[in-house]
Amino acid sequence: MDESSFIFGVDLDGVVGDFYKTIRKIAAEWLNKPLESLTPEVSFGLEEWGINESGGYDRLHRFAVTQRHIFRDMEPIENAPAILRKLSNQGIRIRIITHRLFLKYSHRTSITQTVDWLDNYDIPCWDICFMNDKGAVGAHVYIDDAPEHITSLRKQGCRTIVFSNSTNRGIPGPRAGNWFEVEHLVMEAREEWKTGTIGLFGV
Repeated sequence: MDESSFIFGVDLDGVVGDFYKTIRKIAAEWLNKPLESLTPEVSFGLEEWGINESGGYDRLHRFAVTQRHIFRDMEPIENAPAILRKLSNQGIRIRIITHRLFLKYSHRTSITQTVDWLDNYDIPCWDICFMNDKGAVGAHVYIDDAPEHITSLRKQGCRTIVFSNSTNRGIPGPRAGNWFEVEHLVMEAREEWKTGTIGLFGV
């Protein structure tokens, strides 16, 4: 068996990159509010910050990407790059799957920033897929933090790890609160794959 054919489907924002910490700082500037006034305990869409009163999430997101280069400059989640390198060195194929192209007219900027960021932190990947239907590209195990994507992946029969944050607390596990837990769950999934108990879509 070619162990390099075991595929780990990895979301970026909120999983590998510390998206919510970074967007919080940008939102404080954009909204002209003190950083401390923006709770870090947010739901998906960031309604707790009152962004709908200033044009909504799409406008904030466009500002963050095109004017503050969020996809290039945000810090990684602690230990994520090192553990992804470790998994890659053990023959696991890292497939980045991200829905960063949902806003029109900023695709080139988003893609360029993404590739620069991955290179800057030496994050290994065999493939980079920019798409909403993450299950369509195929992986043996996925990791995501967005409730919509987790639910969609699981409906398609995809084995999906929840990377825990305030946006997804109501979603059942398997869950990981840090990248050491991610490593354990991914290695566990690969061992099951070796014995033939999980297939390409995690079942």
